[in-house]
Amino acid sequence: MRALTVVRTTPARAAVRLQAATADRDTGMTTAEYAVGTVAACGFSGVLYTLVQSPEVLGLLRDVISKAFTLF
Repeated sequence: MRALTVVRTTPARAAVRLQAATADRDTGMTTAEYAVGTVAACGFSGVLYTLVQSPEVLGLLRDVISKAFTLF
């Protein structure tokens, strides 16, 4: 019966060891990582805004919207 006890408790012990090993790691972002992420998001939004404001993209959007309304 000892063999069955070992088989049943081995996954539980492995989970506890894994949890203990990963408990020391930082979870989430630190302040510097938030700052870098915020700057990257602002940069991306600036590029996206410039792209959407271009005459070519505005024309494409206008065409898509007008086709969508003419289908009904």
